[in-house]
Amino acid sequence: MKLITPPLLLVLLLAGIPVTDAQAEDLPNIVLLMGDDHGWDEVGYNGHPHLKTPVLDEMAATGLRFDRFYAAHPSCSPTRGSVLTGRHPNRYGTFTPGFSFRPEEITIAQLLKTKGYVCGHFGKWHVGPVKSDSPTNPGKMGFDEWLSHDNFFELNPVLSANGAAPKKIEGESSEIIVAAASKFIAKAKRNNKPFFVVIWYGSPHEPYSGLPKDLALYDDLPEKYNDKTFRLTSNETGRPTTRPLGDILRERYAEITAMDRSIGQLREFLDAKKLRDDTLLWYCGDNGTPGDGIVTSPLRGRKSQMYDGGIRVPGVIEWPARIKTPLVSQLHSVTSDILPTLCELVGIDLPQRELDGLSLTGTFDGSLKYRPAPIFFWQYNVGKDKQREPWIPKPLQIGTTPLVKMMGNVYTRTFTNFKHPKITASDFDGSRVVLSDHYKLVVAGNDVSIKAQLFKVPDDVAEENDIATENPEVVRGMLEQLRQWQTSVLTSLTGAEYKPRLSAN
Repeated sequence: MKLITPPLLLVLLLAGIPVTDAQAEDLPNIVLLMGDDHGWDEVGYNGHPHLKTPVLDEMAATGLRFDRFYAAHPSCSPTRGSVLTGRHPNRYGTFTPGFSFRPEEITIAQLLKTKGYVCGHFGKWHVGPVKSDSPTNPGKMGFDEWLSHDNFFELNPVLSANGAAPKKIEGESSEIIVAAASKFIAKAKRNNKPFFVVIWYGSPHEPYSGLPKDLALYDDLPEKYNDKTFRLTSNETGRPTTRPLGDILRERYAEITAMDRSIGQLREFLDAKKLRDDTLLWYCGDNGTPGDGIVTSPLRGRKSQMYDGGIRVPGVIEWPARIKTPLVSQLHSVTSDILPTLCELVGIDLPQRELDGLSLTGTFDGSLKYRPAPIFFWQYNVGKDKQREPWIPKPLQIGTTPLVKMMGNVYTRTFTNFKHPKITASDFDGSRVVLSDHYKLVVAGNDVSIKAQLFKVPDDVAEENDIATENPEVVRGMLEQLRQWQTSVLTSLTGAEYKPRLSAN
């Protein structure tokens, strides 16, 4: 099997990454799982009053539970880019959903291939089209096989296999992509190759739907929820509709339970193939819970906001061969940490470009308790950006996989990514956060109009008590750190780190 194409080999060598091969028994297998719009409180192990998530609960009870795990961004595409690259999404222009990332980025799949891994992607991609001619499809970014969707999907999903024309597959979507991933894993085992599998669910993103057996589990939700209504997408028309909140929650919870069950099916498959002990399973959400699901959360805010309700997500690792006793980590950790962690585990040098994550391997034995530097979050103010020359030609950014949700009178999505050759003063705007071991600074505005809120961490769980006025030196120091980091991010955004590769071509 051809593991590394010549262009990829050139990119990796220019990034200072040695290329070797290895057999399966030398390396752990790795599976990354991610729920879509699945916030921190929406699991049984975090005390949800209604949800049934027995598989995730068991993983949290027997493996490593990250109690303070964060998505790199309060929305999906940017966070997914952070998983793939170890970098904040603003570094490569994945500002919001609908923005692709760039072909010049180096992904964890590309890195793992240098160690002989076979790599597969299953489910939601959403950092560019999955069609064959897209320069940012899973295949171009390091995955050997994929059964994927440009965006989210429901029951009976329409998915593209390895960039081919999308086809409808009947069944529960979480179970469908786990079954496809299982076939990929079985082939890797036959070929004695270590595998890296990414399973990115379409659940529980709205519009919601569920199997009768899953819906029945939530027939008795409190009547008080139906005293409220919420606006979301209609499964019948693809247009917005207003429905009772209790009915919406019943369907949302059914999707989460089905997703949880599919993780159990994957674990059972790994058991049957005698792979489970040596396979690292890492589950997390891509952003906080949206407004129609946040009703039970103790956290402030929701999806798209910078309070913890928008960025704090479930995070749990199960790896029986390495994590033999239950652990709970209070370390602040983030999706950008996934790439550095996996690189250290398998002995891969990090790319010679700015990363925003760090290795969490010290949490596997409890030795890493404090983060040496803050985590930064930033919603780029796209509306103020006047630099609009496309990074990728527009025809290559047109998606092909249909959704239930209609936007702009179409059922597919088109992506974009812009060149940004100049750094301007307005670029520093947008909602942003500095999260240290002891404080969380939430910032809005720019220059003279900056508004900063400071919260004590971890004491103020609901982020109710702004202590910025009482701690001006803390605020000043964190603002200075933020400005330095933003300058680094904007330098990456210009494409400066790609120049060695571009000149080599």
